[in-house]
Amino acid sequence: MDVLVVNAGSSSLKLTVLGPDDTVLAEHHVERWDGRPDLGHLPLPRVDAVGHRVVHGGTRFTEPTVLDDRVRRGIEELTDLAPLHQPRALAGIDAAVGLFPDVPHVACFDTAFHRTLPPVAATYPLPAQWRERWDLHRYGFHGLSHAHASRHAVDLAGGGSRVVTCHLGAGCSLAAVRDGRSVDTTMGFTPMAGLPMATRPGDLDPGLLLWLLDHLTPGELADGLAHRSGLAGLAGHADLRDVHRAAADGDPAARLAVDVFAHRLRQGVAAMAASMGGLDLLVFTGGVGEHDAEVRARVVDGLAFLGPTLDRDANLTASGDSRISAAGSAIGVWVVTAREDAEVAAGTRTALLRTPLARAGARADARRAEPPPPS
Repeated sequence: MDVLVVNAGSSSLKLTVLGPDDTVLAEHHVERWDGRPDLGHLPLPRVDAVGHRVVHGGTRFTEPTVLDDRVRRGIEELTDLAPLHQPRALAGIDAAVGLFPDVPHVACFDTAFHRTLPPVAATYPLPAQWRERWDLHRYGFHGLSHAHASRHAVDLAGGGSRVVTCHLGAGCSLAAVRDGRSVDTTMGFTPMAGLPMATRPGDLDPGLLLWLLDHLTPGELADGLAHRSGLAGLAGHADLRDVHRAAADGDPAARLAVDVFAHRLRQGVAAMAASMGGLDLLVFTGGVGEHDAEVRARVVDGLAFLGPTLDRDANLTASGDSRISAAGSAIGVWVVTAREDAEVAAGTRTALLRTPLARAGARADARRAEPPPPS
């Protein structure tokens, strides 16, 4: 089954066609996409199904789900929990349905991987009436990336039951994955929590937010937290590559930004390890995780008390899936190429095989493939 994977970003749209073995058959990246559903003619081959990455599934969508009008409405109703991401996913769905109206579409949710969080990790210490009325708990995000990175790292390493995955890009989060199941993560009720990110602050004192609400309008606060915090707030640059360059040129604000990012990242990894009672594998993925050797080195060096030792040359030259821990390191440290597209394609195939129509089609295909009976 060839699957078109649709990943709608904040300002772009990435379309990737994957074959049954997850080989990339075609791809098209729409830069500066304005969210309009009419994409015109794109050089994409015919596909059997379309899979969509959707950031928030709430408590309703905990596995890949075949899209229909009811499911689309359910995704739209979650917009207030992910206002930066959910509208773009909906726009991507509408655009892809316009391109391929006659094939099934499946939504794959970043929150679904974290449905296994135990109550001790998912529960907020808030009044019970609030938690029950609004279903307030930690959802976690980047699940498609964490699922692939943790599973693939275990395969590469030949084992390991306690894995911390570091998805580092414009958005950043960590996950504690024990025996393939998410047991803790840094993002929470929304994708705003946890580590500092490109433009989002990560964890903050709620008292600070209450104080700010006395001095700003809710709209001003929301805009500042979503678009002008994180690295952008600390250094004036949202891209960590620009922050590194400014730091190398002696900019004290940029140096502080890198220090804060690395400090909070080390803290987070140690906390994830504590949630599992130890650590076997530390995995870096995402744009920053795969390409920023300095950040990886600062994190691993700061976690020496847990046992990882870095191979300096391997870290500097890492490309693709790579082990970067030294021989004899008590913890394996890996760089894993992000493959959210492969995770979405796999989820799409699984969802369609669950439907009676797809099962009937598969049986018909199998019958057609059988040799004819002897005459």
